[in-house]
Amino acid sequence: MPLTHKKLRKHLMRVATVLILSQMLAAPAWSQATINSPTLTEIQERGRVVCGVNAELAGFSTANSLGEYAGLDVDLCRALSAAIFGDAEKTEYVPTTATDRFEELTDSKFDVLIRNTTWTLDRNASHGEFTGVNYYDGQGFMVWKRSKIRSALELDNISLCVSRGTTHELNSSEYFTANKLRYSPVFFDDEALAFAAYTNGECDALTTDRSALAATRATQSDPEAHRILSEVISKEPLGPIVRPNDSGWANVVRWSLNCMINAEEIGVTSANVDDIENNSRPSAKRLAGLEGDFGTKLGLNNSWCADIIRQVGNYAESYERNVGLDSPLELKRGINSLWTNGGLIYAPPIR
Repeated sequence: MPLTHKKLRKHLMRVATVLILSQMLAAPAWSQATINSPTLTEIQERGRVVCGVNAELAGFSTANSLGEYAGLDVDLCRALSAAIFGDAEKTEYVPTTATDRFEELTDSKFDVLIRNTTWTLDRNASHGEFTGVNYYDGQGFMVWKRSKIRSALELDNISLCVSRGTTHELNSSEYFTANKLRYSPVFFDDEALAFAAYTNGECDALTTDRSALAATRATQSDPEAHRILSEVISKEPLGPIVRPNDSGWANVVRWSLNCMINAEEIGVTSANVDDIENNSRPSAKRLAGLEGDFGTKLGLNNSWCADIIRQVGNYAESYERNVGLDSPLELKRGINSLWTNGGLIYAPPIR
């Protein structure tokens, strides 16, 4: 039976209404899923952000006699606190080992793992979501100068301290095989134990990330007695990782790091962040929350990024203070320079 004009009109109106409602419901679904993060909600209710860290890696994460943590990784945890609460000190640090870190992340012992952790496919697929790289590293070797060894190719049958549960275990084995060298590893269940064993002379050489070698060397009673060999045998992009299936929280971690990198690129520092109203660059005004609504999209205040820079600093400030030329490690920026200076540090824009 053909529809009358009146019935056809009603039918079309019903169809149109359904379509409009479905669009209205569908449009915010993604953004609401992003904002309504169970992890972020739990952090806000708890009143502090909990970060899994390395307890004994100078420059990245270490505590003083009062239990106060400092380092490049610690600064990223402080940045999260500043973004969420407007206060960089609402943090808690949970020391975790290389062997236990992923299980403890899964068990919710902390909200985010920021522990000189290399981003690999297996770790990404098995343990969670990496949200960026806060330090580009590579694996190397350190020896006592008294050994007269000057190249990794001279490590044939030399006892080598290696920590389990790290990428270094496989990398070093592959390097020795590829170069037809006899591999004589001495394994330890924790990096700190491997470092101590090397210091005590239980091994003739130590292998780990070159930044960690520099940290270990700097904390020796006689740093000049040790030599970091020139060979770099792997890629070690180090960064934070969160549990899977919480895109909202992953975005907060991701963009807190990106905030610090973008701030360095456009020249916003802890010293001038409060003068951005006089800055003519739109990118600076967006970063400070004076234009746009970007904090709201993350479930944060629009001043989130400015709060990070004001209290923690931009990427360069954090780098130099903790591992750079202003620190005992004295690591040059190198590949951790901004992309505009020939390095790999690059962040998507806040816009």
